[in-house]
Amino acid sequence: MNQERFTSTENKNAWNEQSYQAWITRFGPPEEAAAKIVDQPKKPLLTLLDHFGDVKTKKIMNLMGSNGTKAVPLALLGADVTVADFSEGNQRYALELAQAADVTITYLLCDVLDLPDKDLDCFDIVFAEMGILHYFNDLVPFFKMIHSILTKRGKCIIRDFHPVSTKLITSKGSTAKVRKHKVTGDYFETALIEQDVSFSKYDSKEASSVMLRQWTLGEIVTAAASAGLVISRLQEEPNLSSDVYDKGIPKTFVLEAHKP
Repeated sequence: MNQERFTSTENKNAWNEQSYQAWITRFGPPEEAAAKIVDQPKKPLLTLLDHFGDVKTKKIMNLMGSNGTKAVPLALLGADVTVADFSEGNQRYALELAQAADVTITYLLCDVLDLPDKDLDCFDIVFAEMGILHYFNDLVPFFKMIHSILTKRGKCIIRDFHPVSTKLITSKGSTAKVRKHKVTGDYFETALIEQDVSFSKYDSKEASSVMLRQWTLGEIVTAAASAGLVISRLQEEPNLSSDVYDKGIPKTFVLEAHKP
């Protein structure tokens, strides 16, 4: 088993099976979703724009960029965007979304650790977000790849779920008054876990499963630094979807680094 991409075959099969239809269920047909993005292109980018800065004319790589719902708004804001992802269903939705929004994005259908060697050391910004890092059994090759495709002083931005919420805390209750948090996990657990593929709640078919490795925040930061990236910012975020639930618990984080 390849220890860098321990889930390559299994996870690729899961993502190829049902993803296109799941995104239609989640976002609507590409034409419908594109109309919303064109109307408010900054909205899907949430807090990322604070880390990107002005993206106009920037060359941006969206690693494991899935359905294009981040790539297309970036293109609308003037960026030259490339997506790398191994799911044919994701690629189909993303390209149809871009066409409907009247923008162009480049989509590389491949494992991100198998990017083409030619002409890829040119990106001003490389980013990945939300449910990405747990697909790797070794993070150093992932961050080394990012280092290799960045321009000098280029920026790496990773936004993902905070390990305290994914590995340690279980929250129950539907209102602020009854919301309870318990330590039910082991923050330092290294075993692989099996979960339903993330889009399964939007698909009516029986859920496919994927194998994941949950990382600590220290492991993530250390892997980025070990790959030669210089950490400039680590922002821990609360639950941004509500100001009452999960109060005081970090839900996501953003790691910002650059190539010296």
